Amino acid sequence: MPANSFDPANDIPDLSGKVILVTGGTAGLGANSVRELAKHSPAHIYITGRNAKSADTLIQEVAASGSKTRVSFITCDLASLESVRRAADEFRAKETRLDILLCSAGIMATDPGLTADGYEVQFGTNHLGHALLIQKLLSVMQHTVTLSGGSDVRIILVTSLGFKFHPCDGISFDTLKTTQEGFMGSWVRYGQSKLANLLYARELSRRYPDITSVSVHPGVVNTGLVENLSKARQAFVWATSFHNMVTPAEGIKNQLWAATSPKAGVENGAFYEPVGVLGGLDKMAGDDGLAVRLWDWTDAVLEGF
Repeated sequence: MPANSFDPANDIPDLSGKVILVTGGTAGLGANSVRELAKHSPAHIYITGRNAKSADTLIQEVAASGSKTRVSFITCDLASLESVRRAADEFRAKETRLDILLCSAGIMATDPGLTADGYEVQFGTNHLGHALLIQKLLSVMQHTVTLSGGSDVRIILVTSLGFKFHPCDGISFDTLKTTQEGFMGSWVRYGQSKLANLLYARELSRRYPDITSVSVHPGVVNTGLVENLSKARQAFVWATSFHNMVTPAEGIKNQLWAATSPKAGVENGAFYEPVGVLGGLDKMAGDDGLAVRLWDWTDAVLEGF
């Protein structure tokens, strides 16, 4: 089956026994992914986010669909490392396995701001929050690899072709504790955070080769990420991407393909465009030295959590 013909309804295999965690699982691509995954009988899907009411609505919807999959909500604000730590601890208190970690949450082209920990808000949310969650759950995922003679365990980081908006140095480490304002600043900050997602997935694959870690671009999807932008930023998205805009139903295909298609067809550490197509990298995205620097910088920031 060619990857670009991937149909979630027919091509996601039976997921019986698997435990899945989806960040941003209460809305947008995350919630739509949960709906599709639940049709294939995983043992348990955990969703994270800040909106308990939306989570409850989705949980009831999955139950009403006839799915036997249990869906549970864990409160997690990716812009607060303490909140991420608590969420990871809550998951580890409940589970001893994790087969798929789908890092789908994110923010895009926001106004200048800082996270609760004082980092540029898009970088702190899109990269640092996910990095801490991954680091806190790696031991569970490594344990899962050992089950039944080597389980298929995956980490999917949702990035974007918007990574190409990154600053000239790729990641401006020296100013990450500022709002990093400047010309086209909201998009440059977004690109920097999405570049970090891509680089981190590749470095994860190098350091933890028994876990399949990839980054994926979902396409330009008309979800709340676009709808919540300012009018000017919405106009920019529509002007540059109108001919490529896809529905949420299309937008989830790449991450679901990466999470569930046969392992042999997924290259560890790769970046994929829709659907299952190896994506092109610019100089910074292909810089292994920058990936190592990001890993080391991230470890230093997360020390103590």
